[in-house]
Amino acid sequence: MARAAVMGSGSWGTALAKVLAEAGTEVTMWARRPEVAKAITSEHRNPSYLTEVELPPIAATDDPALALAGADIVVLAVPSQTLRPNLAAWRDIIPADSTLVSVAKGIETGTLLRMSQVIAEVSGADPSRVAVLSGPNLADEIAARQPAATVVACTDTARAEAVQHAIATGYFRPYTNSDVIGCEIGGACKNVIALACGAASGMGLGDNSIATLITRGLAEIIRLGVAVGAEPVTFAGLAGIGDLVATCTSRLSRNRSFGYVLGEGGSMETAQLATHGQVAEGVKSCTSVRALAAAHGVEMPLTNAVHQVCHEGLSAEEAVGQLLGRRLKSE
Repeated sequence: MARAAVMGSGSWGTALAKVLAEAGTEVTMWARRPEVAKAITSEHRNPSYLTEVELPPIAATDDPALALAGADIVVLAVPSQTLRPNLAAWRDIIPADSTLVSVAKGIETGTLLRMSQVIAEVSGADPSRVAVLSGPNLADEIAARQPAATVVACTDTARAEAVQHAIATGYFRPYTNSDVIGCEIGGACKNVIALACGAASGMGLGDNSIATLITRGLAEIIRLGVAVGAEPVTFAGLAGIGDLVATCTSRLSRNRSFGYVLGEGGSMETAQLATHGQVAEGVKSCTSVRALAAAHGVEMPLTNAVHQVCHEGLSAEEAVGQLLGRRLKSE
């Protein structure tokens, strides 16, 4: 039996720990707060995230060394912009041949590194040990055992398949893929486009507008992905259009919810309340994605507009006018 450590007790970390346990994998969760770890272990509930979900018997601890001991699979389920300091603290206690699974979606501010690159750089692990999990995976639905699929991307096929078997259940179907870059670019950029879709919905715009944003958003994601070495076909799959559609249209999406409040005319502070204190990754990712695109000479007008709304005081209405006023061209 494989043993997994889930490092993080947010919504996605909690849902994944549940999936792993129900797939027959031995799981230990790490929670930053000891009271959360105690509740997960003794009451089989997370008191902070997915609070209504009953968890299978899962051991949880606030001691990272205990969580990581003997782990074959290490799931890194902390927000993208806190991955580096957390990983630096864990570096010397991560089992030497474990597979490191990134579930955070973003581009690191400043370095413009993808999460798998951050993991390899900080941990010293060979990139072939790093896998990425991505797809239309809203934590609430998966925790409720609603059917869903995901992609496990890793350059080492054996490691990808090991993770695949560790998370496969009757309701959660994992596929393997070798395009780590494509899965990560899709995962980081879809949060930004979801902010735009949420803002459009908040403004009262309809399905035509949302479909346009998703389609044109996908176009700029593909442009960036190809520029940094991704396979174009990846964006036609679960980690591309699948993840994009789910995040842009679901009321469970933190990024869409955050954007919705901005579209209604709310402030950044008010929008944060709409996500119940959870991180809307696209707010920070829009800046780093825009910088990465600029570094590769890629035009990403939607991403630029989201950055301006979130960080430069542009209103959602002004952003729409700016986008519609761009020069006409072929698709």
